[in-house]
Amino acid sequence: MNLLLWTGAADESHFDLVKDISKWGFDGVEFPIFTPDCSPWKDYSALLADLDMGCTAVSVLPEDTSLVSEDAAVRQAAQDHLRGALDSCVAVGAETMVGPIFHPVGALIGRGPTEDEHKRLADELIKLADYTKDSGVAISVEPLNRFETYVLNSQSDTRAVIDAVGSPLVGQLYDSFHANIEEKSLSDAINAGGDKINHVHISANDRATPGEDHVDWDTTFSGLKGIGYDGWLTIEAFGSWIPDLAGATCIWRKMAPSEEHLATEGLKFVRESWAKA
Repeated sequence: MNLLLWTGAADESHFDLVKDISKWGFDGVEFPIFTPDCSPWKDYSALLADLDMGCTAVSVLPEDTSLVSEDAAVRQAAQDHLRGALDSCVAVGAETMVGPIFHPVGALIGRGPTEDEHKRLADELIKLADYTKDSGVAISVEPLNRFETYVLNSQSDTRAVIDAVGSPLVGQLYDSFHANIEEKSLSDAINAGGDKINHVHISANDRATPGEDHVDWDTTFSGLKGIGYDGWLTIEAFGSWIPDLAGATCIWRKMAPSEEHLATEGLKFVRESWAKA
């Protein structure tokens, strides 16, 4: 369960929340790491060990950083931020750092990506792969819909960049929300990512409860099983409860009865759907 439903920065006040998530039946949590040193990572590592839970992390780039910029200083600022996030992943024990880590979310420029930008992105991801190789923390690059980024929007475009990187530690993320907007065929998209898909976000088309929406879940789960995917199925959802996150995700109305309803009903749906796929 992604903690972004409740917070953009997990602190000591969220320890009981993680315990509740464990009681609800989740195997792990996904921590937001938007500022690398924002959370008590070692304390969370101990808590997760006590609960026998795993974890991953999601990160984004702040303004004035980008892995696709022509400006070497801007690319280096992005590298520094992401390396700090990877260090935090090591501290908390996260298996994978995921997210649209190539360019700030929402920073649109009125055109699509260039070949040079994708080449710079691949080159910078190669550097990140070299940085993380000793820790073993994997990276999962997340394409977003066209309204949130211009750099990577589809599984096929992302696959081309990941292939250029050529590292077993760098893969791509399949997010059902973004795929529902961008892909012409969900099965073709999943096959395009193929064995490079190393993380999955289960996200409803309205960002609320999976299964209480219109995403083609049968195709999604059967497609993931068809490529042999056996990693995390992470529910990523947002609500209007947190003003900052509501503003970032453009959610202005109540999408679910409660966070607990979203999490528990979503978990039930994912488990049942995966079992029958």
